[in-house]
Amino acid sequence: TVELVIQLGAILAITSVYATKLARLALSLPSDPAARHFLFAVLIAFLPAAVIGAAAHSYIKTYLFAWPWLVCTSLIIGGVILLAVDRMHIQQRYHSVMDYPLPLALAIGLAQCVAMIPGVSRSGATIVGALLLGADKRSATEFSFFLAMPTMAGAFALDLYKNFDQLTPHDVKGIALGFLVSFIAGVLVVRYLLDFVGRHGFAVFAWWRIIVGGMGLGALAVLG
Repeated sequence: TVELVIQLGAILAITSVYATKLARLALSLPSDPAARHFLFAVLIAFLPAAVIGAAAHSYIKTYLFAWPWLVCTSLIIGGVILLAVDRMHIQQRYHSVMDYPLPLALAIGLAQCVAMIPGVSRSGATIVGALLLGADKRSATEFSFFLAMPTMAGAFALDLYKNFDQLTPHDVKGIALGFLVSFIAGVLVVRYLLDFVGRHGFAVFAWWRIIVGGMGLGALAVLG
């Protein structure tokens, strides 16, 4: 239930921030080849997660999420990779999400599938994939946001379908609070992250993952 609410709040947050751009894209689809190309690129990027996620959903929920060590280790490894990629001097060939070629979109979509491992950030996986393939930081982050919309909507629909019988009227208060927090946090992140990343890169987020993962491993070691 908590995961469903967080996903829904995040989806609506991203959609609200990009509402104007999404409306403009939708209206220009019949006459603008670039808009149709961008929509197709997002759909191509979404397909790998849709196929693999639907096939492996039960296994991931049942087995992978049962290993807290995996979550903590993934946080640390992901942080180290993000820190390393942030410091690399990679030739930037793609500066606008509207110009992403379809092979690049598909590669980013495949990178997103790594986030099915607990502790791996969906946005981190897609951004790292895009950066390694020549996207600049701002466009990589923005494409990750656009890709989040169908991906998280799909995950929400699948989780709702599989867990609908677990929802009860007693959950309403917690659901409302969780949705509100998720929505507000999502709006703030989307509004300010692009500018922050453009100025400071991803080092802050990388170190946060490493520290949290290390603290988690320490707690697990103490608690046995």
